[in-house]
Parts: sequence; structure tokens; C-alpha cells
Amino acid sequence: MNSNQALWEKGDFTQIAAFMRESGEAVVGSLEITPELEVLDLGCGDGTTAIPMARAGARVTGIDIARNLVEAGNKRVAGEGLKNLKFQEGDACNLEGVGDGSFDLTVSMFGAMFAPKPFDVAKEMVRVTRPGGRIVMGNWIPGDSTFVSQLLKISSAFTPPPPEGFISPMMWGVTSSIVERFGQAGVPSENLSMVKDTFLFIHSRKSPSEFIELFEAYYGPTMNAVDGARTNGKEKDLHDQLVALANSQNQSKDAGTFIPATFMRVTVNV
Repeated sequence: MNSNQALWEKGDFTQIAAFMRESGEAVVGSLEITPELEVLDLGCGDGTTAIPMARAGARVTGIDIARNLVEAGNKRVAGEGLKNLKFQEGDACNLEGVGDGSFDLTVSMFGAMFAPKPFDVAKEMVRVTRPGGRIVMGNWIPGDSTFVSQLLKISSAFTPPPPEGFISPMMWGVTSSIVERFGQAGVPSENLSMVKDTFLFIHSRKSPSEFIELFEAYYGPTMNAVDGARTNGKEKDLHDQLVALANSQNQSKDAGTFIPATFMRVTVNV
């Protein structure tokens, strides 16, 4: 098992994804999905965007490095009786067994950005997308003041230093890095568009504090921060900072959670 697989199998991202369903459907609604479109959802989790795309009639392949999420996705597919969606294990850095030009649309919402070899990821996404097709990525932005970027920033302060050669996944939210990575994959800058967009974490029955507890228990990067904080006797400090963050960003008018997070939406015309 490689380190990225270990990170995402450490927890259970389905617990976080429960807060992402509505925004996943909204993203899909903006993609102009048509019946019979061949779509790849890369870093698909348990289907937050893959399942709505399949419901819209596309033929969807979901690929994720975490075997537990692939299993969870296939259970959701079976439960809905969808025949045009399959989930399988795979690495965004090397989509072994996926043919050139297999897809009309490649989508990755907060998935492929965490793979450790970003130039390989860009090349693979371009390779498996047919000429004339599209790639759409959603990537968190370093230094952004909204929830996820700040959660990852706080978590990193409690996590042991990364290994030598580590490339922060947050660089996928930087315009110059995006242009460089897809440029090396053969895509000219005029074929790229980058706009800031908003993703919502919504749950009517879970408070921001309960939301944070799920991150601490089930979200790999935050779990690593909890492990590091516990080693240094700073677990309460980490928890208090994360709860304060969630409470400060929550816009719910009742006891639930309604937290916006800004991301970079990248569209690539292949």
C-alpha cells in the first residue's frame, strides 16, 4: 500500500461525504451532462458526483485509490440499481488499464489534487480524455479564508513535517501551478479556465462541533493531525481551534451545519 492509499483508507470519508451531497448534485447540474456521455470521476469517493452524473444518464466510471470507498460506492450503486456506473480501485498518478481517449469528460472534485505526483496526474487526465473533451477539477486554495483551506492549515500545524520532496496538494489551487502542470501535459494555457466557486457542507441535524468530530475521527489529514497533537499533549488545543473555525464559518440559522468553502474550479479543453 502506498502512503496516499494509506491516508485515505485510514478513515471513512463517507462520514464527511454525507455533508457534501447537495453540493455534489449542484456541481453535476453545472456540467451539462447528457445521456450516453462517457465520464470518468477520478478520486470519486463513494459517489458524491459520480452517482448524480449516472442518474443524469452518463456512463460513469468512478476510480479511487481507497478500497473502502470503492466498496461503499458500489454498495450505493447496487442500492439504486444503476447499471451505467461502476467503481474501481485506481491511482490518479497511473491510470493503468484505462485506454487513451476513453472519456468525453473527466471530473475530479477534491480527489486527484491529493495524489502525490501532480505532473503525472495532469498527464493521465489528459491522456484518458478524448480530443475535444473536457476535464473539470475542483481544488482547494492555499491561504483561502474559508473552511477547508483553514482546516487543512490548522491540521498541518499539528502534523509531523512531510517527507523530503513532498508537494503540497494545495498547489493545485494556484493558477501558475495549474498552467504549468497541464502545459507539460500538452495543453496550451488558452485551453484552461480557472474561476473561484463555492462548495457547501450541509447537514440539518449535525452541529458544527459534531461535524468537526467526524473530521477528527474519519478524515485522513485531520486524523494524522490528531495523532500528532496527542503525542505532544495538544489534542485539546487542536480540537478547540477546529471547533472555533467551524462555528465561525457556520451560516446555519438553526442547530445544523451550513458551511461554505471556496475552491478553484478548473476547466480544461483537451
